[in-house]
Amino acid sequence: MGGAPGRSQAAGPEAGPREPSPGVAAAAGAAMAGCCSVLAAFLFEYDTPRIVLIRSRKVGLMNRTVQLLILAYVIGWVFVWEKGYQEMDSVVSSVTTKAKGVTKTNTSDLGFRIWDVADYVIPAQEENSLFIMTNMIITLNQTQGLCPEIPDKTTVCKSDADCAAGSTGTHSNGVTTGRCVQFDETVKTCEVEAWCPVENDTHVPKPAFLKAAENFTLLVKNNIWYPKFNFSKRNILPNITTTYLKSCIYNATTDPFCPIFRLGKIVEAAGHSFQDMAVEGGIMGIQIRWDCNLDIAASYCLPKYSFRRLDTRDMDHNVSPGYNFRFAKYYSDLTGNEHRTLIKAYGIRFDIVVFGKAGKFDIIPTMINVGSGLALLGVATVLCDIIVLYCMKKRFYYREKKYKYVEDYEQSIISETDR
Repeated sequence: MGGAPGRSQAAGPEAGPREPSPGVAAAAGAAMAGCCSVLAAFLFEYDTPRIVLIRSRKVGLMNRTVQLLILAYVIGWVFVWEKGYQEMDSVVSSVTTKAKGVTKTNTSDLGFRIWDVADYVIPAQEENSLFIMTNMIITLNQTQGLCPEIPDKTTVCKSDADCAAGSTGTHSNGVTTGRCVQFDETVKTCEVEAWCPVENDTHVPKPAFLKAAENFTLLVKNNIWYPKFNFSKRNILPNITTTYLKSCIYNATTDPFCPIFRLGKIVEAAGHSFQDMAVEGGIMGIQIRWDCNLDIAASYCLPKYSFRRLDTRDMDHNVSPGYNFRFAKYYSDLTGNEHRTLIKAYGIRFDIVVFGKAGKFDIIPTMINVGSGLALLGVATVLCDIIVLYCMKKRFYYREKKYKYVEDYEQSIISETDR
């Protein structure tokens, strides 16, 4: 019975909590005091800039140089070049085109023929563009029936076993019947159900069929509107008369505002040959730029024309060059059988691209840019401070003059009174 209390007294010290050592308690107290001092400094200390006049030729000259560069940027670039005092708006545009020109051809397939606008402008109207046919491959009097395919590595055959019935390849002209038939005296090809005779486009006519299209003209009518300023204008300027419009042709030097362009000159201005481009076709861009300063007279808001080829060809990678498409003209004979004339048209598509902006004085962007410029002037002070306080030999001396620590005035009086 007497041993039980002894075991209870021995177990008591092990079950009780351990007291922290004096070193740990001191470290925790120091950390808490450090946090409190940082918090007190953040809440109860205030720093204000101090003006220190440093008489140094190097620092003074560098400061003025940086300030002059900033002023030159703000005045020259922001306000003069970029017109930072203006509110800007983008152009809203509409374009209509009209081509004119007549030529004639005389070939064994078509005989003597006159070509006018209704023949070579396809389709008659497009949005902001115009296609002029300059070359073509024509297949006359096609009817639906059976005929041999054009010879190539996939259509040449020796027997019916080489032709799979019902197959249609990506480049085939019809559906194969499964028969191998004579194409000419030396070659056999697979027979197809198609519009016969099938088109043979292995050789593109050269020179271009309508090479005279070089002298055709194109009238471009462009109306613009800046909705923010409710300002509108068109490229047929007020001083252009009907008589002048009937006789003028655009010339960058003598007639820079004439809206009628000769097709050959457009391609030439882009650095290309019209006759070379007419063979396989291409895409030309007619760019009209409107940059208007509405703080001056509206008569100074004028279009500027430029030209470039949009499908510039890489002679090292000349795969599928030019621009072409197919269309057909259908008719019926006296017995009611349907026929068609298939035309693969090569030509030049003229895309009219209109862009530009207008600006007018507004106090809000002016004040914003003035404020930004004044703020940038502070960069000179920051740069000079870095050099003076961290790079110069007497940096510790300047740092002592730059920073001064002042106690609270009331606390200073109390401490002196206590003394």
